[in-house]
Amino acid sequence: MKYLVVDMTHGGVKIAISLKKQNNKNIVYVYDIYNTLNEDKRKVLQFYNVKIIEDISKLKNIENLNIISPIHCMLQKEDYKKIINPKIKYYTHHEGVKIILENWTKKMEKLNIPIIEIIGVKGKTSTCFILKEILNNPLILSSFGAYLFKNNKKITLAKNISITPANIIETIETARKIENPKCSLENDGNTKNNIGYKSAIFESSLGACGIGDIGILTNIVENYQIAKGKSNAEIAKKQIFNCKYIVANLETINKYYPEFKNKDNINTFTIYKENTDNNANLIAKNIQYNLEKTKLTIEYKDLITNKKNKINGKFDIEIFAPGEYHVMNFLAGITCGLSLGINEEEISKKIRKFKGLPGRTSLKKIKNSIIIEEINPGINTKAIEKSIKMISQYDNYTIIIGGKYGITCEEIDEDKLGNSLNNILMKDKENKIILTDELGKSLLNKIKDKNKVKYIDNLNSAIDYGIENNKNILLIYRSNYSQINKR
Repeated sequence: MKYLVVDMTHGGVKIAISLKKQNNKNIVYVYDIYNTLNEDKRKVLQFYNVKIIEDISKLKNIENLNIISPIHCMLQKEDYKKIINPKIKYYTHHEGVKIILENWTKKMEKLNIPIIEIIGVKGKTSTCFILKEILNNPLILSSFGAYLFKNNKKITLAKNISITPANIIETIETARKIENPKCSLENDGNTKNNIGYKSAIFESSLGACGIGDIGILTNIVENYQIAKGKSNAEIAKKQIFNCKYIVANLETINKYYPEFKNKDNINTFTIYKENTDNNANLIAKNIQYNLEKTKLTIEYKDLITNKKNKINGKFDIEIFAPGEYHVMNFLAGITCGLSLGINEEEISKKIRKFKGLPGRTSLKKIKNSIIIEEINPGINTKAIEKSIKMISQYDNYTIIIGGKYGITCEEIDEDKLGNSLNNILMKDKENKIILTDELGKSLLNKIKDKNKVKYIDNLNSAIDYGIENNKNILLIYRSNYSQINKR
């Protein structure tokens, strides 16, 4: 087979080498479209006889060429057809990973090890770790890192790893090396004893590989553009429907993918609301929100399992979900668990253990204050608005907003956030917002009525101010959690 792998920045090196390892007769070319390939990686590619090219138009006379390019790339399928030739076969990086992992997925099916893929604009990581509580000994790739869980013990495979699709291969290979060290007598990985995990959960950026027994679509709260405006989140995330069974937010299906709504392999979830479409397979009702423990009722009807059975039921749960979007993350995990045939009693018991992730709606108690932390490098205006809506249903609170610059490639839209805060301040007579640090200082210039906000330069001083005034605190801070001083 002949392949051109595009983009060495987002996992292309791993994909190219994997194709050569899969079959040394494969002819593999790579195109470093963003010019990020360093000398060490060049040497690795050359070692595997991968050919680095500078001009892809030189491949136009090559027949039966398979192009593997990231879905967000500035060059899309039609571009390659024009530049190279119209007969090329086009695959996304996600689809390329599926080709590479074909034998592994067959092995997982034989061993009855479920594979879960999670995509969405928000809530992927929380849903991933809610499922970690529900499923046994999972192998995980998440934006927090790659982990192997064995007998309730966490083995860290990689910390600084992205959720680009190629890193699913990396996670699987690293786990295999741990399970089958070179000194082991069983080093071929062909027996059940060589697989320490009993499930696999992969969080993925933009799209899905289609290897999942269950594919979860948490939401599309924002249909942002990719590929320099040639594509968008809706198009990219449509790949989730290549999984065997789908778990998806009902509102997202209704808005973006109505053609899939009545398919017999899809389970939808939602929160019950009057005068709206509540025709989901799983619905949350009678929600009693609380900062520490939220109570609700789960009802499910005609929910299809991976054994093609339809199940119905109702049960009550208590979870750490102070706001609506937190409940939605739990609903995704619960629907997935039921889809895999896990009984409701077991799910109800296990999800109580989930108390949030560090910085992702995690909870602390200091003196008389409850502090809810939303510390995330990728936090945006939509997420901030949802967090403020969540805390606004409670009394006696202060909102602290701040953060650092240069945390991610895409900076926050300060004008949009400033307008949102001004709208909130117009409706609120009390001074409930504290701005802090670099982002807070810049936002202060966007606030129309500066008497309604307080600026405190130091984050810890801002938190101390809230504690001294016996306030519950919503801390929204744009940064990596590890960079925040531990209190």
